[in-house]
Amino acid sequence: MVSFTFSVISSIVKAHELRNISKAELMKQLSDLKQELSALRVNQASSATAPKLARISVVRKSIARVLTVIQQQQRSEMKAFYAGKKYKPLDIRPKKTRAIRRRMTKSEINKKTERQRKKAAHFPKANFVVLA
Repeated sequence: MVSFTFSVISSIVKAHELRNISKAELMKQLSDLKQELSALRVNQASSATAPKLARISVVRKSIARVLTVIQQQQRSEMKAFYAGKKYKPLDIRPKKTRAIRRRMTKSEINKKTERQRKKAAHFPKANFVVLA
């Protein structure tokens, strides 16, 4: 029982290790894990031992980790590509809330018409001092 636990722990894929691997190697590792999962599923159908069946969940989680790292890398590449661009894909834009996204920008708020500018220039705010 102890040796089984050790064998499972040694084969768990760690996300921080995957981030240092190139995309081609990640894809290769993903295909290897998928092949291993299909082999385990065949063993499951042919009534294999319990340790091999327990490994299915470990392999599935490893596949999920690899896919997650691939997705994170793609998103970071997209963010870098669209960094200085005027228009960005919706999933790269900041989410915030619907109200905040529709709010006017600072420049839009501060814009004034010609008439407003003239009125502000000719009639400045009067400051009165109250003598008590």
